[in-house]
Amino acid sequence: MASNERKYDAILVGGGHNGLVCAAYLARAGLKTVVLERRGVVGGAAVTEEFHPGFRNSVASYTVSLLQPKVIADLDLHRHGLRIVQRRRNNFLPLPDGRYLLTGGGRTQEEVAKFSRRDAEKLPEYERRIDAIADVLRALVLQPPPNIAEGGWWKALPELLRGAKVGKRLLQLDETLRQELLDLFAISAAEYLDRWFESEPIKALFGFDGVVGNYASPYAPGSAYVLLHHVFGEVNGVKGAWGHAIGGMGAITQAMAGAAREAGAEIRTGAGVREILVENGKAVGVVTEAGETLHACCVVANVGPKLLYERLLPSQDVPAPTRERMRNWRVGSGTFRMNVALSRLPDFSALPGEGDHLTAGIILAPSLAYMDRAWRDAMDFGWSREPIVEMLIPSTLDDSLAPPGRHVASLFCQQVAPTLPDGRSWDEHREEVADLMIATVDRWAPGFAASVLGRQIKSPLDLERDFGLVGGDIFHGALSLNQLFSARPMLGQADYRGAIPGLYLCGSGTHPGGGVTGAPGHNAAQAVIADL
Repeated sequence: MASNERKYDAILVGGGHNGLVCAAYLARAGLKTVVLERRGVVGGAAVTEEFHPGFRNSVASYTVSLLQPKVIADLDLHRHGLRIVQRRRNNFLPLPDGRYLLTGGGRTQEEVAKFSRRDAEKLPEYERRIDAIADVLRALVLQPPPNIAEGGWWKALPELLRGAKVGKRLLQLDETLRQELLDLFAISAAEYLDRWFESEPIKALFGFDGVVGNYASPYAPGSAYVLLHHVFGEVNGVKGAWGHAIGGMGAITQAMAGAAREAGAEIRTGAGVREILVENGKAVGVVTEAGETLHACCVVANVGPKLLYERLLPSQDVPAPTRERMRNWRVGSGTFRMNVALSRLPDFSALPGEGDHLTAGIILAPSLAYMDRAWRDAMDFGWSREPIVEMLIPSTLDDSLAPPGRHVASLFCQQVAPTLPDGRSWDEHREEVADLMIATVDRWAPGFAASVLGRQIKSPLDLERDFGLVGGDIFHGALSLNQLFSARPMLGQADYRGAIPGLYLCGSGTHPGGGVTGAPGHNAAQAVIADL
């Protein structure tokens, strides 16, 4: 080994939130750990930046719910500066006829009754069932799923025991709820919601969660699970709630970085990894983009599995079944992300003036049929001419993000093609689509376009280039039935151990999937610690 080479117990490839969580746990266990981050700041897609003079916002990830309470407590993130506040209302859905649906704040049932008394009466049972199922899934988040792999009984036995534990959790549900859970994994969000409700607004509001980061129609089989995935979080002990990190999402990852450094982890920015070194069939280190070689007992990849196996590892070192799996790994979440600096708060025709509705998730997609048309249009044209937009205005909860009297808004736009048809490039159309997104908001809140002082645009191609999200996929891979649980990223690698010895995965392409959860980082660290 050359004298300029350095020896670590673990090298983390990528300083996104899961990489920082994993590094903190490894360092706390006494392992010599280094995090290598290509960008000039850690945090991956969970970062806060100034995008217009005097205006800061979360660049990509933009809201908090799925971050695991155990991770917050273990790493003492509040002591490292994390503060999360809950939205004063959950969601605001304006409608074309001038009506609106505003949920949360103890008034959801009353609001739903404006459209259907029957739906209002059914809402408590719907929420009870969803909460009961979500409780079971919450219990499975911080443990690896059964890892179905080849090997003798001594390898199979631990997985059988783990499977038995999962089965025991599921038995906590009554027969009706077990069947409902099975349905949620397989059917569409629309079919599931049609079983419960008759009014379009309530179905649109809940159905939006089925298309978030999911380049599909709400009528597509499997979209019901995506809906479920978005409801098993919590904020400050309130289950299913959504909140805002004071200082933006970067406050979360800066707290995580502080915890990792305090535990002894080394964090290096501007240190992209060009290749993972493999010797005698084992991952032994990395070569950085600057040409530096670092050796370690193991390499932990906090990147999507497709990026890992197709770009960072020599093809001949990746087993054939993994290469085939990655060829078929579905990525591309159909997401177009924007931040805008505003001279004033938007004024919605359906509910004029300021109020708690502006702290909510504002959903501009009035029906499931609208969402279906948006997806079909994007499939044909490249983006929807009537897109789905969720807007958050975090400066209504956090005045540190904008100058006095000014505001920032996050626009989370769904149903754009990850790769444009006919060979067109997103670089040629990003400004055109950004104009469309702003015009879409302006239709619901006249004067919005005139209030925009500056904007930041992240097309799917930008998300891939800036954050390594292949296809602009915010989840590192679709949350479809064949890419979940023991099949995430593939059978035999569900326990965070990669395709070759010494290689581990800790990103959102592993169980339990996408979102700012910290769970893959937590779980992968346990696997590394057990092995080392």
